[in-house]
Parts: sequence; C-alpha cells; structure tokens
Amino acid sequence: MRHAGILLAAVSCLSVVMQAQTADELVQKNIQAKGGIEKIKAIKSVRITGKLNGGGGFTASTVQENQRPNLVRETFALQGMTAITAYDGSTGWQIQPFGGHKDPEFMGEDDLRDLLLDADFDGPLVDYKDKGNTVEFLGHDVVDGDDALRLKVTLKDGDIIYYFLDPDTYLEIRKEVQEFIRGSVRESVVEMGSYKPVDGVMYPYSVSTGSKANPSAQTVTVEKIEVNKTIDGADFAVPASLKQAPKADTAKK
Repeated sequence: MRHAGILLAAVSCLSVVMQAQTADELVQKNIQAKGGIEKIKAIKSVRITGKLNGGGGFTASTVQENQRPNLVRETFALQGMTAITAYDGSTGWQIQPFGGHKDPEFMGEDDLRDLLLDADFDGPLVDYKDKGNTVEFLGHDVVDGDDALRLKVTLKDGDIIYYFLDPDTYLEIRKEVQEFIRGSVRESVVEMGSYKPVDGVMYPYSVSTGSKANPSAQTVTVEKIEVNKTIDGADFAVPASLKQAPKADTAKK
C-alpha cells in the first residue's frame, strides 16, 4: 500500500508538471500567433478608433489610446458629449458628462479595475510570470458551438480571466472576467474576432462586451488601428484642476 501511495503521489506531481508545461506552451503559441514577441514589443503605442453599437440602438464613436508601459485613455462620444477615462501610470481619472459630471474627477478603486486591465499594454499573458500572474490549462470547452482551448489566468490582485483560444489559430476568441470587489464578484464577457495584422501584429477588429447571458450587448467595430504614432503624454495626465484636489473627496463617486 505504501508503494501505491508513492506511485499515486508521483503520478499527481507529473500531472501538475505536464499541465503547467501545456499552459505555458499554449501561451507561447498565442504570442506567436499574434506575431511573435519581438514584433509585439516593437509596438510602443497604439490608437484604436471604432464605432460602438449599443443594445438600445445607439451608435457612438470610441477611441482607445495606449502607450508603454501602462498608459491608457478611452473616449466615448455621443450626441455632442464625450466621456473620458484615463490612467497615467499611477492615477485614474474621468469625465462622465452622461452621468452629469462634466468636470474631471478621480476614479474610485472599483471603476479603476476595468481600466487597469486595458492599461496592460501587452495583456496578462505576455510576461505573465514577471507580472505575478499564474496560468492554468483547463482543457477543451465550447464557444458558440465551436471547440476552444480554455486557460485560467489568475492575476496578481486575485482577479481571474478565463481565456478561450481558437484551437486552429491560438488567438483569443472569448474571455470571461471575474473581479472580486468587497466580497462580491463582478463578471463580464468579451468576445473577439475579425483579426487583421497591423505592423505584423494581429488585432481583433470586432469586440463585443456584455454578460454571460448577453455577451454581445455592445459591439465595437474597429475602423482604424494606428501603431507607433506620437501620442501627447498630456492626454493621459491628470488635469490641472485635479492636481490640488484631495482624492478622498471623489474616490467613491
């Protein structure tokens, strides 16, 4: 019986090692499918311009700008008003005219969580170990009737992203995000498709966001992607009107 126990432990350890190797192998295949690490790292900035079609039948203009290492600015324009969310590498701020807030204000921790995911220039899979993330391969799954490879990415802060990779291309076709906020779980689903190369790196030109029950609640159709263009650093910077304002006054808005 003692030998049986040792054999079972050895098999279990081998299974864990093989699973870890498989997860890392899939991450490397995903990176290679996007263009390879050298081409990915050669991109220092990106501007994505698109149209958002909402569930209510409205259409808005969207722009997302990213700059290494972790700067991001997102705009949403509709009916003459523009909402802005931005992160300067240490602080998140926003202008939300649709909610009656026309002046800049600091972002609260809860709202900032989603923006920090967008601020990760290369995404959680690239250099995942250095970022403190862990990746597990959970086997095969089904997305819209098609086979998919499922990866579980546990971020350094404890949030979880499930990635679903196309088994033929190894590109992401879906991700499910779980954010753990003050004892509750906030879930969202993102579906990606229509990939095209830009400077040798593959980008999705169709991105839908919603819930598990309605994953296509909002769809952004990308019109243009520009890489390595000059982006004014002031676009990400906290507005002067906020620099003297105490964050505590606005953190929970």
